[in-house]
Amino acid sequence: MNEPKRRAARHSLTGTGLYIALFLGLTALAVAGYWMLLPSSADKTPTNATKPPVTTPITAEPVTPDVPEVKPEEPAEPVQSVVEVTVSEKEPGGTEPVTPVAPRLIVSPLSGETVAAFSMDELAYSETLADWRTHDGIDIKADAGTQVLAASSGTVLSVADDDLMGTTVVIAHDGGYETTYSNLQSVPTVAPEQYVSAGQVIGAVGATSLAEASMSPHLHFSVTKDGEIIDPQEFLKS
Repeated sequence: MNEPKRRAARHSLTGTGLYIALFLGLTALAVAGYWMLLPSSADKTPTNATKPPVTTPITAEPVTPDVPEVKPEEPAEPVQSVVEVTVSEKEPGGTEPVTPVAPRLIVSPLSGETVAAFSMDELAYSETLADWRTHDGIDIKADAGTQVLAASSGTVLSVADDDLMGTTVVIAHDGGYETTYSNLQSVPTVAPEQYVSAGQVIGAVGATSLAEASMSPHLHFSVTKDGEIIDPQEFLKS
């Protein structure tokens, strides 16, 4: 009676073991298949890893600067300049004319009272000629024979006997000035083209002027600048 129970129990254990073994086999097969499907550790790449950016080399094209178009300039018409040329005449001997300058030293031709003033704007009465006329110089009173001096250095231009003003000496000075000494004694102490210094004796007071014969002995002294009559007093003050 116990024998059939043992067989039944043995049969039951055998069936259970078979199921367990079958289950384990299937499990092992499933695990093996799973591992076969997984990639090897060498081929594993983290799915969330950031791939380095791929840099594609860019070849920069050469940039040509914009150059503004330059239009050729039209040739300018030649400008004719007018140059005014002043030609100065040379003095004899080929020397250039000297720019007028005032003489360096000026002295009075003699000391004395001025008895007749310079008068080119107003007429003055002439006692000798008994008329009204201009007076181009000054009359300096002095005794006959009083020495007359050159008012400034220069060259004697002329020594002459004037019909109205008597014995007259003319001296040229720097600056375009000329001084004239009239009513001198008939024999002056200088000659034409002679160089004289300021204060040098050129003659003496005389009584040779017919136009001023009624007056007491005196020197008639006159001055010109570039040919124009000027006041002798202004010349002596310069």
